[in-house]
Amino acid sequence: QVQLVESGGGLVQAGDSLRLSCAASGRTFSSGLMGWFRQAPGKEREFVAAIGWSSGSSDYADSVKGRFTISRDNAKNTMYLQMNSLKPEDTAVYTCSYRAAGGRWSYWGQGTQVTVSS
Repeated sequence: QVQLVESGGGLVQAGDSLRLSCAASGRTFSSGLMGWFRQAPGKEREFVAAIGWSSGSSDYADSVKGRFTISRDNAKNTMYLQMNSLKPEDTAVYTCSYRAAGGRWSYWGQGTQVTVSS
């Protein structure tokens, strides 16, 4: 059973940085995608970024391109999201997820709160 645990959220001011972590256990990944999603109050969950676990190739939502960087450490089975130049509109619960090759986003963490004050 795959378990994903996020950490690193908090309360920051606009323009600050945060780094989120997503530690995976229960399985050693050799393929598929790991991704970050976020959900703000009253809004639907939206895609933030994803990274190929073996390839390292990444994809970003337009709203975070140039500010957020996704990475992973295969040896530690951990994914990261470096968030720079944070804006109040980045305030949300950030959740990590895993998608097997050819599959759907099927494993989810519990989420970590990021709050950006203006």
